[in-house]
Amino acid sequence: MKVVALVGESGTGKSYRAITLAHEKDLDCIIDDGLFVQKNKIIAGKSAKRESTAVGAVKRALFHDDDHRDLVKQAIHGRQPQGILILGTSERMVKKIAERLDIGPIQEFVYIEDISTEEERKMARKQRGDLGKHVIPVPTFEIKQDFSGYFIDPLKILRRRKDNTIDVSEKSVVRPTFSYMGRYTISDKVICDLVAHASSKIIGVSKVARIDVMTGPNGVVITMDAIMVYGNPLRTLAKQIQEQVKKEVEYMTALNILAINITIKSLVVLS
Repeated sequence: MKVVALVGESGTGKSYRAITLAHEKDLDCIIDDGLFVQKNKIIAGKSAKRESTAVGAVKRALFHDDDHRDLVKQAIHGRQPQGILILGTSERMVKKIAERLDIGPIQEFVYIEDISTEEERKMARKQRGDLGKHVIPVPTFEIKQDFSGYFIDPLKILRRRKDNTIDVSEKSVVRPTFSYMGRYTISDKVICDLVAHASSKIIGVSKVARIDVMTGPNGVVITMDAIMVYGNPLRTLAKQIQEQVKKEVEYMTALNILAINITIKSLVVLS
């Protein structure tokens, strides 16, 4: 198995360039901030960007926790990748990760200065320092559950293949828990108001009588009672409500909607 390391200071754009570099080096897997990623899919691990402190994030990235390390080691052994790209802030860090995961020795070191310009690294530092933004080299839908309630933006990358076709990959931009910019919270009352507003846009819904919001670490479950207008297909209306509520609440709050449970309490006849 070929092992390559990408080394660079924090906030210089390593994660942004990881997918492209892995493609150029014919590496099908990436180890980045505690995650084991294969072909744009998280296979195992926990993102260091979910840790509540910078120290905790470093320990997570180094697979300091034995249970975390063992799960990723098992995943690597089971997948038998042809090559792995390890990201780290120093040679010592990437060597430590390779040692912890038993995937050494590292055969090649690539430095961020070799694959980016000073202007690009300056821009990356600005994104990190001023806006608290970090890149995770997987599509947004892959991390949506783990980062429920965080600001997440998809970032599409176009790359031309050797056969001249276009390959589209996606990275995700998140603001981690340990960002100095602080955390934000959304009250259940705000979520209920958004649910009621989204539901009112569906023709055939008279009103929403009750809304309950249950928030968990992976997302939100919404339970609601609805009063419908007689003469409309109820199953179709309920499905439309679910789709509209999910679309608007996720867009407005960045929360991951796990389920929307609807009970039709009564019907009204319009004169």
